[in-house]
Amino acid sequence: MSNITLSAGVRQNLLSLQSTADMMASTQNRLATGKRVNSAIDNPTNFFTAQTLNGRASELSNLMDSMSNSIKTIEAADNGIKAITKLVESAQSTARQALQNAESQTTMIEGAGLITPSGTGGTSKAQAENQSLSAIGFDTGDTLTVTTSKDGVDQTFTFTMGTTTNADGSPVSTVKDLVGAINASGVASASVTDNGKFKLTTTSDKELSVSVSSADASDSSTEVDAAAGLGLTNITAGDVTRTFTDGAAAGDADVLTLASTAAGSSVNNDKLVAQFNDILSEIDKLAGDADYNGINLLKSGNTLKIAFNEKTGTAKSEMTLNGIDTTSSGLDLTAATSLDATEAESRLEKLSGALRTLRETSSSLGSNLSTVQARKDFTNNMINTLETGADNLVLADTNKEAANLLALQTRQQLSSTALSMASQADQAVLRLF
Repeated sequence: MSNITLSAGVRQNLLSLQSTADMMASTQNRLATGKRVNSAIDNPTNFFTAQTLNGRASELSNLMDSMSNSIKTIEAADNGIKAITKLVESAQSTARQALQNAESQTTMIEGAGLITPSGTGGTSKAQAENQSLSAIGFDTGDTLTVTTSKDGVDQTFTFTMGTTTNADGSPVSTVKDLVGAINASGVASASVTDNGKFKLTTTSDKELSVSVSSADASDSSTEVDAAAGLGLTNITAGDVTRTFTDGAAAGDADVLTLASTAAGSSVNNDKLVAQFNDILSEIDKLAGDADYNGINLLKSGNTLKIAFNEKTGTAKSEMTLNGIDTTSSGLDLTAATSLDATEAESRLEKLSGALRTLRETSSSLGSNLSTVQARKDFTNNMINTLETGADNLVLADTNKEAANLLALQTRQQLSSTALSMASQADQAVLRLF
């Protein structure tokens, strides 16, 4: 081919046609790939910068998947806490019902006999209330002591005939006055029944006793007159014990004591106990089922680490969440045995503490969830920024490249025509022969 001689015109047109073909190939490649920089040869700075930006965007995209899983793990734990909270509230209702059952009962001492009627008043109750204490056996100096006891703490009210006064300063002289004085003390509740019996009551979780002593009794007495006047004799109820102390010598006091055990101790809450313990068991099961992808933030020993950037060492940004024990034992909830008044109050206090713990945990998870979601949104926006920046460095303007290709195609046609015309000029020499 090197031995072939081309005229200057043909060679010039051929070179122009070859140049146009090269530019068309380059333009077609840009249109096919959508990039104006396809290799380091095209533009080393833009090519390697875009490669770095795309590399970081890819690493952040991998972190996005991890953050999405972490968000679901936190949501699973939060859903578990909401369900456990409902169970704890249900346990509270059970304990309150048991407490109400206990409080609906009362520790009581009621006279076996009637108070001697006074003859004034239309009903048996009114006649008993209007009766004077002296008429039913109370002498000056005689005392009536009411005592309640709970957890070793005693409360006592003592009435002394001839000494104790009403709120207005007048002496306590009738059964009605005595009832009012006992009620005003707050130690116990006193009343006269409709049929005229003296009655003392207190809450079911307290023990109750009443002692009546004479100021001056002989050693031959077998009963205290004042107690007999109130009907507090011959009581045979199974939960009331009767103790009589005879004066050792003339002038010593005889004392009659009636004591009743706390009624709450006899309340049968077997069904409520079983219900309460079943709820605690369900709390344990629910806490164990709140895992996501093998991580359970409602059990101790589980850890969730969330990476927020692709860096390492001190530049690495991450969040670490440690699991919190929300089982019944972790919430300091223990099984019930009787749910009597004392135990029910204790369980209610523990349940209130458990609710505080659950609310604090839920608040913490909510805060962490917001943080992770914010970082996820930031990372997603950062990926878009990096990819857009990389594209700006290497992407081609397809409209511009299409216009260039059209212009090159026109140039190619013109170059071909010019080459043909140059060849015809060379062929003119043949006419000489």
